[in-house]
Amino acid sequence: MSACSGSRQLSRFAVTVAVSVALLTAGALVGPPWQLPLWTGALLADLGGTAAIGASGSRLRAPGHFSERHGLIIIIALGESIVAIGVGVAELPISWPVVVASTIGIALAAALWWLYFDVIALVAEHALERADSAAMPRLGRDAFSYLHLPMVAGIVVAALGLKKTLEYVGGADGHDWTDALTGLAGWALPIGVGLFVVAHIAFRLRIGKVLSISCLVAVVALGILGVVGPTLSVLLALALVTLVMIALVTFETITHAEAREDLRHERHHAPEAAG
Repeated sequence: MSACSGSRQLSRFAVTVAVSVALLTAGALVGPPWQLPLWTGALLADLGGTAAIGASGSRLRAPGHFSERHGLIIIIALGESIVAIGVGVAELPISWPVVVASTIGIALAAALWWLYFDVIALVAEHALERADSAAMPRLGRDAFSYLHLPMVAGIVVAALGLKKTLEYVGGADGHDWTDALTGLAGWALPIGVGLFVVAHIAFRLRIGKVLSISCLVAVVALGILGVVGPTLSVLLALALVTLVMIALVTFETITHAEAREDLRHERHHAPEAAG
């Protein structure tokens, strides 16, 4: 990419960034009821502006580093979901339901981590590195800049569900683990995890993988739990969501065992080949 074309790309992005920052600032200053529409406009300006500008003339000089940075964003989001478990019971006494729910919540975060990092993160990094100079920026934009956003959003929504679940389990406001978590909070956990899996499916498709039927089955199961979850015991609802994800990663690990070993072998010997 020439210096001239690079300057043009930066000047175009500068307009998009300026508009989105202006809308974010305005929303922060005026507050409700205009805050949400202004912030939504900022998001649309950022994403829509990036799509309108296109990737022509752009170049990724370090695709491995680019992929790794996005993986770290996923790790940070998952870490915050674990923090949400502690926040939910920070002011509450420790009891066996709290210990059980916390353990299940950590297992859920581990399952989300495994689904992304076990194979797909490595496959995506390789796909990005092997793309030609014209396709690489588009792949980086679509698979990483765009599709990682709903994955992170799903983790954030699920973290809200974990926090509210632990509050109920811990006895906040007279509740206990046998109560149902109703309202928006009751949908947050299965819907957040479902959003993560849907975005994960789209991510896999964009990097050239085939449609995952097991992931689709998990999305359907999570959707059902989103409907019936508010009628179940809060601890049972958490356990069922976690069971769906553990079943998914177990199935994927077993069925893709050979591909996993080949990928790790290739990654392990890549530095030797380069040397």
